[in-house]
Amino acid sequence: MYMPAFFNDSLFDDLFTDCNNTAGRRNISSKAAGLMKTDIKEDGDNYELSIELPGYKKENVNAELKDGYLVVSATVDDTKDEKNDEGFIRKERYYGSMTRSFYVGKDIKEEDVKAKFENGLLILDVPKEVNHPEEEKKFIAIEG
Repeated sequence: MYMPAFFNDSLFDDLFTDCNNTAGRRNISSKAAGLMKTDIKEDGDNYELSIELPGYKKENVNAELKDGYLVVSATVDDTKDEKNDEGFIRKERYYGSMTRSFYVGKDIKEEDVKAKFENGLLILDVPKEVNHPEEEKKFIAIEG
């Protein structure tokens, strides 16, 4: 299982919040503190993954299978241009993406995984074991 990396921290994140913070010692930002919290529950013949994605929209969340891994990624863009910027000392907007991978096995196919996204929670049902029927060997007819 891979953990996401944090590359979106800005040098100016703590400009007005902590004047006593020394160089090299930084607090974990609120963005990094709650990245893709995941609960995995065994449910009969399936595993149920519940991944928290607050503030994300369904169209910005993707789940795919790659080489036996279930890869979940999400992007958010809160950098909206606002017409009236007068009087602001600081405006905070966030843009970033997260990715997390879970090994599920090479026999799992896309049609085996069920997914739904409601109220910032992505729920994935992944079967423990799948027995796909072996394909019949097909031979090419050789004329001669």
